[in-house]
Amino acid sequence: MDRLIPDRTVLLVVDVQERLAAAMPAPVMERLTASTLVLLEAARLLGVPVVASEQYPKGLGPTVPAVTEKLRAMGVEAIAKTTFDACGEPRLAKAIGQTQPTAVVVVGMETHVCVFQTARELVKRGHAVHVVSDAVASRRDDNRTLGLALAERAGAFVTPTETVVFDWLERAGSDAFKAISKLVR
Repeated sequence: MDRLIPDRTVLLVVDVQERLAAAMPAPVMERLTASTLVLLEAARLLGVPVVASEQYPKGLGPTVPAVTEKLRAMGVEAIAKTTFDACGEPRLAKAIGQTQPTAVVVVGMETHVCVFQTARELVKRGHAVHVVSDAVASRRDDNRTLGLALAERAGAFVTPTETVVFDWLERAGSDAFKAISKLVR
């Protein structure tokens, strides 16, 4: 497993939408949102490209406000899809591929459906895929656990937020390190 290098990685935010969020246990959604915001800020500080999807927004609503606000501040608009695998939407596949990443870090909902299917396809396409364990959710915890196991069996790495951001950083002492260290405390 190679180190996650910021300019060779894409952060993919999958379907963190209002109506899905309302169906999640509150503590799970709080953890997912907090971890996603840490990853987005680290991506901003370190120049990691970000891509975001929304599953059938007409039915599931927009991305949750806190994540939408951060994405917009970074100049990222979520791309609508109807396929469960984000790569099945050509605009998303193109957005991911434009930076020619070696790795894709995946966060979002639901772990056992869209996150798993997207991770499986990204692995198939030759990317090192990191599914962030504390930034994914399913309505039921057993489905989240199974989704992570399925992603791992498909070849993805199950990785916590702090591992991702400190791998991107590589070393202590920089201004980015100081800012990110404060975020994960």
